[in-house]
Amino acid sequence: MSNIIVSQHPLARQKISALRLATNTSQQARELTDGIGRLLMYEATKDLELVCTNIEQSPIGPYEGEAIAKTHALVPILRSGLGLLNAASDFLPDAQVHHLGLFREESTLLPVEYYNKLPRKCTVDECIVLDPMIATGGTADAAIQILKTWGVPKIKFVAVCVSKSGIERLAHEHPDVQFFVAVVDEVLNEQGFVVPGIGDCGDRLNNTA
Repeated sequence: MSNIIVSQHPLARQKISALRLATNTSQQARELTDGIGRLLMYEATKDLELVCTNIEQSPIGPYEGEAIAKTHALVPILRSGLGLLNAASDFLPDAQVHHLGLFREESTLLPVEYYNKLPRKCTVDECIVLDPMIATGGTADAAIQILKTWGVPKIKFVAVCVSKSGIERLAHEHPDVQFFVAVVDEVLNEQGFVVPGIGDCGDRLNNTA
């Protein structure tokens, strides 16, 4: 599907391989997730529009300045999405940050919303959702639906590891959303875990496993 963009960067593949290791410390998991996030954010921001600003002065002579044309919000899904926030903020330092609290109920695998402080009216042109893992796709779908209801004109989704069935479901249900991912794993087991996957990101990033 054309709205699924899988990174082909060799460093992304190397970092995914390293991130999968069960023996990683939380610090290693955070560093690897951050590094992968930077590679994905490069892809996710390649199409940003520019506008000409003022005539500025370099040490040698005048030039016409440029700036990003539209306003953005970064939307990490708590809590594991925070592992991608530093990378995303470095690429878009002027972006708003809005947190969404969603978790997957273990018995039903359905998403449960527990935190949402979005402003009453949409205040940005584009949102970039951050979540390292997409398994069934339920949590990602809920986040996208929340943002569409809020009224944001354009949504992108950045994820590290996704299941084939989960990402294809999302891409089909949301053809207007672009998904930037580092790796697609074929297997989603009966418990809703991606195999081989990268484990429970929230626990691994926060040393609470």
